[in-house]
Amino acid sequence: MRKSKMTSIKTKITLFLAATILIMVVMSCAITMLFIKKYFYHGMEQMLVDTYNSCNELFGQDEDIDSRELANDVTNQSGAMIFIFDSVNMRVYTTVNEEAAVYNNLSFIADYFNYSGGKNPDNPKIKRKQIEKTDKYDIQITNDKNTGNSYYDVVGFLDNGYVVIIRKPISSVDSTIVISLKFFFFVFSVVAIFGFILIYFISNAVAKPIKNLASVANQMAQLDLDVKVDHTSNDEIGELADSMNEMSYQLKNTLTELQQANAKLQTDIDEKVQIDEMRKEFLSHVSHELKTPIALIQGYAEGLKDNVIEDDESKEFYCDVILDEAGKMNRLVKQLLNLNELEFGMNRVQPVAFDINVLMRNVVGSSSILIEQNHADVELPEALNKECNVYADEFMIEQVFTNYFTNALHYCNDGGKVKIWTAQTDYDAPRKVDDGEITGNLRVFVYDEGPNIPTDELDKVFIKFYKVDKARTREYGGSGIGLSIVAASMAAHNKNYGVYNVEDGVVFYFDLDVIKQDGDEPGLLPENTEDNTTENVSEQ
Repeated sequence: MRKSKMTSIKTKITLFLAATILIMVVMSCAITMLFIKKYFYHGMEQMLVDTYNSCNELFGQDEDIDSRELANDVTNQSGAMIFIFDSVNMRVYTTVNEEAAVYNNLSFIADYFNYSGGKNPDNPKIKRKQIEKTDKYDIQITNDKNTGNSYYDVVGFLDNGYVVIIRKPISSVDSTIVISLKFFFFVFSVVAIFGFILIYFISNAVAKPIKNLASVANQMAQLDLDVKVDHTSNDEIGELADSMNEMSYQLKNTLTELQQANAKLQTDIDEKVQIDEMRKEFLSHVSHELKTPIALIQGYAEGLKDNVIEDDESKEFYCDVILDEAGKMNRLVKQLLNLNELEFGMNRVQPVAFDINVLMRNVVGSSSILIEQNHADVELPEALNKECNVYADEFMIEQVFTNYFTNALHYCNDGGKVKIWTAQTDYDAPRKVDDGEITGNLRVFVYDEGPNIPTDELDKVFIKFYKVDKARTREYGGSGIGLSIVAASMAAHNKNYGVYNVEDGVVFYFDLDVIKQDGDEPGLLPENTEDNTTENVSEQ
């Protein structure tokens, strides 16, 4: 089923919170626009009433005051103009210093009151809107067409009978409202911007642990059960993370048990199949290798039985052939048994410290007859006369070197050279063994001056019963098992081995652990072509 395009939870949280803040800001602006004027006007009315009460209190305490005391002692938070008129003594108390302003406002008083306290007919140029009316004062909005101004007025009488007018121009209130609105809009904008920034971090903080849970769950779906959810929260997300970790642990244990059971079952099956295949392969190769010598023995034996020979020399030749072929079959059977033990691990490695140079000189010395038969020129460097102790199974290594050396003698050109040398490297971290300390690696090289091995067959020469030149192999009695014994022996030692072509021959090599070195000098390697090099690294 195809999944629809996913929207991340971080995006959802961000959009939700951003929309919430935006709605709140818009609502705040709308409410401010709708009610700020009423709020300011109501506040202004209250401040004018407070100013009236303060004037009433001041003149109730002492009537012998002047305008300076009126300006200083009366509570006048709105900054309104105050006019108090004593009609008996014809005195005016005011907070206004300009005479013109006083005159204009006194004309308003004359227009509003007559000397007996009654009202004059309405002045068509002055319109009034009453806001509140009490026994002591009226609160009204006055529009004066003569000046084009509008005022908030508190007009009435003090307790001592003085006429009082407290006037505040509406334009100053409106300008305050405009300034306040600008300030509010600025504050709302700043709050919105910081709110959006805060939303980003909040949504990231909320979404991050959820994204981690989703990532871990996805890895678990891919059967990566080593992953864990790291968290420090003590909430529902933390509880879910703990549950996922516990589930991962349980699944891993269950899967490990199943894998172990399957691995054991597969191992049993593979061993059975391998044994069956090796049995078939063994019978096939053995029958193929024994077919020729058995045919020869049978033929020459029948010749002896039928008395097809007339002289003792021919009889002796027939017997030599029979003995030679029987010896080949005997060697083949021994090699097969030895290889079988190595491949099945029945022939365990028993490492000891021994001098590899002494072993190689002994093998070369015991092969003198074979060297003469092949007219080979064997070169041993001076370094092989020095002591070089290695740590390995001496019998197996002797077989390995003997196979390399006899192969070199058989395959080198008539009168060609066979060279043996070593190259040594030190380990960065020596390790202790029973017979001492392993300090480095020794590589033994065996070179024969002869035809190269085809490049596509370099990686096959260590396969059991594989022969590059079957006719020539048969000529010197090779069975194709010797190099297989080399591969099995080196695999048992967990060491490298291989073969590569050089310009005028072939080089075989194998590695050993050095346990002791007394001035062992590495030899020189002949130039080799990298593409013609094959190396087998034994699995540890």
